[in-house]
Amino acid sequence: MFDKQTYIERRATLKKLVGHGVIFMPGNNESPANGPYNYYHHRQDSSFLYYFGQNRDRLVGIIDVDNDQDFLLGDDIDMDDIIWFGSVDSVKELASQVGIEHSGPFSQVQEIILKAIEEDRKVHFLPPYRHDIQILIQDLLDIRPAQQRAQASTELIKAVVAMRSIKSTAEVREIERACAIGHKMHTTAMKLCSPGVTEHFISGMIEGIANSLGAMVSFPNIVTMHGEIMHGTPSDKYIEAGRLLLVDAGAETNDNYCSDNTRTTPVSGKFTNRQKEIYTIVEECHDLALQLAKPGILWYDVHMDVCRHMIEGLKALDLMTGDTEEALQAGAHALFMPHGLGHMMGMDVHDMESLGQNYVGFDDEIQPSSQFGTASLRLGRRLQEGFVVTDEPGIYFIPALIQQWKENGTNAAFLNFRNIEKYREFGGIRIEDDLLITSNGARILGRDIIPYHLEDVEDFMAKNRYE
Repeated sequence: MFDKQTYIERRATLKKLVGHGVIFMPGNNESPANGPYNYYHHRQDSSFLYYFGQNRDRLVGIIDVDNDQDFLLGDDIDMDDIIWFGSVDSVKELASQVGIEHSGPFSQVQEIILKAIEEDRKVHFLPPYRHDIQILIQDLLDIRPAQQRAQASTELIKAVVAMRSIKSTAEVREIERACAIGHKMHTTAMKLCSPGVTEHFISGMIEGIANSLGAMVSFPNIVTMHGEIMHGTPSDKYIEAGRLLLVDAGAETNDNYCSDNTRTTPVSGKFTNRQKEIYTIVEECHDLALQLAKPGILWYDVHMDVCRHMIEGLKALDLMTGDTEEALQAGAHALFMPHGLGHMMGMDVHDMESLGQNYVGFDDEIQPSSQFGTASLRLGRRLQEGFVVTDEPGIYFIPALIQQWKENGTNAAFLNFRNIEKYREFGGIRIEDDLLITSNGARILGRDIIPYHLEDVEDFMAKNRYE
């Protein structure tokens, strides 16, 4: 939790941006795993955390914009709770810790909302993503779950996105703490990367690091020899000499800020010549994005420049052919990189995406593409100082996609399918880091950078790998 004044100032700014009505912002409740008393790890709603700071379940924050009043509402725990879980601060104490004068029981939520409705004042809420919150909104506002996303407050969404997109110095410091944990996770994975170790074992070891040093992993670990599968989950397969191990993993701190990095490591300790050729293209694309990123630049343009460079590299290997610009506009490169260059980062590893990608990654100037591959670009709008974004180019050889495009003749004028066929069992390579957009450029977050330059990876493996 940050200092009290941080939350007071955030709520005051939100009131100015929204301008009128009542802002209804529920926190998350406990989520049962397989019974009423066996819960998943509690994760508070990020926007609730941003404005109200408290991590306890079953709390609701209300901001009465018209009357300049803030409320934190929820029921105090009873003796049964104390016996099983221990004492916690009262709701009044929790409210005071974040500069809120008004607190009360959960039942007061209905009173405040009904009064606002009777007075014909707008009740603003964000798009809900949990079913229990959808039910609560239906009970309070008589809006069925299927209609709630459409009826969520555009004014509130835009205000939250505007505020949460720009990271304060304290927030950047917290993200760097997550990056430090991520560094330990990834370098441990690299040390463990050798034949005879399972993907699952490596995943478990690095998840343990996140749990011991932070709150949890920021998303389920991707640890796989099948790097061509974008979200490949770890299996009990033993990793094999000659293969590549792709690890996409991040940490979340106890104050709920995230990191997100990807490294691709040769299981044998050294890249083969073919692996070096593909890896070098991805490495160059990663560094090109870092070089180009700065305030005022459309991230869409950075994505496209990276794809141009990728096409040129693949043409040099005789995997692509033809005019680079025509291939780019046709989307031929998406056979190899069917995702976007990066996304926003912060309290959510894909920051604020529950609010709607059109608001978070795009705006009135630029909207998402419908073209295969580019349609998966989660961020296209102009960068601003204080943004934190991921830089994550990759090249993948997806057998089913190769087969489909070959049979359909998709972009056949730009793709040398005869040579591409030789890479069917290659897998995939991705390199990902978290970038802070500074006043005149960008920098990789984290005091220590996880090795990613080809020579540095091989050198690290030679000196640090567990035997």
